[in-house]
Amino acid sequence: MDIDEMASFYEMLGFSVTYRQTRPNPYVCVRREDLNLHFYGMPGHVPEESHSTCVVIVEDTGVLFEAFAAGMRERHGKLLVAGIPRMTRPRLRNDRYTGFVVVDPAGNWIRISKGTTEPEATTPLAKAVENAARQADARGDERQALKILEGALKKADASEDRAEAEAYRDELIERITSSSPGESGQRPGA
Repeated sequence: MDIDEMASFYEMLGFSVTYRQTRPNPYVCVRREDLNLHFYGMPGHVPEESHSTCVVIVEDTGVLFEAFAAGMRERHGKLLVAGIPRMTRPRLRNDRYTGFVVVDPAGNWIRISKGTTEPEATTPLAKAVENAARQADARGDERQALKILEGALKKADASEDRAEAEAYRDELIERITSSSPGESGQRPGA
């Protein structure tokens, strides 16, 4: 892992570097408001095989997502939703928490979650979106999430939830098609 690449990525998201060392071991600390993240370099690290994750609890996932997305769009011209690095959109998962995930250049999964639960989904399609989000955005199993959404969309009528489900399906397809051939995408133990 390259700490300069990590610092640059998090600066794009609005963090500032608060500490950096190259010797005896590479190490970088970044901060945005009261969020402090620390990373160390490791020779031979393969981002696609990373098992590193942390959960960050915030009051409003939407505000933080929009700030991160603005930085990403400014630097890359778009929201990175596939590959490494990437960021998912905030969604209600079937655990009734709203959240999104940032996967940084080292393959660390930073899970941003709202600290309070939301009301349960009431329509079958909304429940399917929650289930799919749990599979893809929390576990990294985009293929299973896509199966869930496609099955639910086949059964669904023209409900107000349909546009959100179709947009998420399209995002999952993009994430799957941009994965490298040997990459499963699934997070062990997630």
